[in-house]
Amino acid sequence: MAGQGMHQSQNLSLQQVLAPQLQQSLLILQAPLLELRNLVQQEMEVNPVLEELATEIGSDEGEEPKSETEKADENFKEEFDQLAKLDEEWRDYMAQSSSYSARSQDEEEKRQFFFDSIATQETLQQHLMGQLNQTALNADDRKTAEVIIGNIDDSGFLQSSPEDMSMNTGIAQEDFENMLTLIQSFYPPGVGARDLRECLLIQLKREGKQNSLEYKIISDHMADLGKRRFPEIARRMGLSVEQVQKCANNIAQLDPRPGQIFAESPQNYVLPDVTVEKIDGEYQIVLNGEQIPHLRISNTYKDIMAQDGNGSEVKDYIRDKIRSGKFLIKSIHQRQQTISNIAHQIVSRQREFLDEGSAHLKPMTMVQIADAVGVHETTVSRAISGKYMSTPQGVYEMKYFFTPGYQTSSGEAMSNTSVKEAILDLVKNEDGSSPLSDKEIVEILSERGIPIARRTVAKYRTELNILPSNMRRKY
Repeated sequence: MAGQGMHQSQNLSLQQVLAPQLQQSLLILQAPLLELRNLVQQEMEVNPVLEELATEIGSDEGEEPKSETEKADENFKEEFDQLAKLDEEWRDYMAQSSSYSARSQDEEEKRQFFFDSIATQETLQQHLMGQLNQTALNADDRKTAEVIIGNIDDSGFLQSSPEDMSMNTGIAQEDFENMLTLIQSFYPPGVGARDLRECLLIQLKREGKQNSLEYKIISDHMADLGKRRFPEIARRMGLSVEQVQKCANNIAQLDPRPGQIFAESPQNYVLPDVTVEKIDGEYQIVLNGEQIPHLRISNTYKDIMAQDGNGSEVKDYIRDKIRSGKFLIKSIHQRQQTISNIAHQIVSRQREFLDEGSAHLKPMTMVQIADAVGVHETTVSRAISGKYMSTPQGVYEMKYFFTPGYQTSSGEAMSNTSVKEAILDLVKNEDGSSPLSDKEIVEILSERGIPIARRTVAKYRTELNILPSNMRRKY
């Protein structure tokens, strides 16, 4: 029992020692390129023995000091040899990737021109303030108008009523009503509305259509319009369903979120980890390692280890930092190799997708790829997390290629994505006056040899943002 307890204690102690390095390795595996670059730079700040190679790949970086090295700690010499070998492998690995080649001056100028050409996006509030500044107002009215603009959200809607703003500021509610009318005359049309109904009515007024059928439908039948109850609207207004349908089509041309044109596009710049190109009829895989600093252990610290004058504390400190740096370099190498192995499996299994598009995506699970690559399923999951692949069909998140599927009546495997494409295609080509119900879609797919439940069709339809059949009907 004592022996078993001691063994468990040793294992626990070992796990506690390895935990930080293992966590770092998993973090490096899971990090997208730009995040990995930041992690490496942070590590370089806390580990003085790490340095980034500034010389060209393959150049001579200097030889080990001979006489001093012979006097170094014999137990550490083996680690130096392993480190040198690892450094050579890392250099060879990066030299194989064309993405590591230095950019030409012309390419650098083009990149800089691109970044210099990105204009700063004006916000909706700035745009409204600009129009307010061009309006002749006294100080009190201007202050009231500024409060209103401050309560308009990015979609262009007023988030606080004149009554509430009056209670919060002590300014008369009538003043807020007057200034709101002014702001609702600003660009974009519909800005400052309290709800969708008012937003659409403002836009029609600006077009001089306050006497139109569209205006009356929005004013009196907004709830039925939202649920596309055209026959009910037609009955109440004494119109034909076709007339209501035409009015609804015109209303659909109005902007339900007028402020969105000033909303900044999300800065989600995707940097693919893998690029797949077709060269001479075969797909080639190139890893993007351009963003990953090429690290090595500084020779300065190797020299310090070789000097007799330094005490054991100094050597222990440097030894610990060198081991940590070596582990970092190895983890990056393993990350790139794992992603490369997974990418090769994706390309070999999804060739039809690469040739024809998403309708030809094959079912593929992480378990299958893990078995083929020789790693655990969770390793595959971490390796593809947040990673993107640039293909002839576009840029896709790597997890896009992992999807369960169906077995068709002919025995062919079909992915969920392909089934969704089939549903979308059916809806696009349906008769508008008699849209396909979920049951009818099930029957059509079944005739094509694709077994699917009605609730699954409803689920996929919702994911595709397709309305139910009764709300897709066109009169």
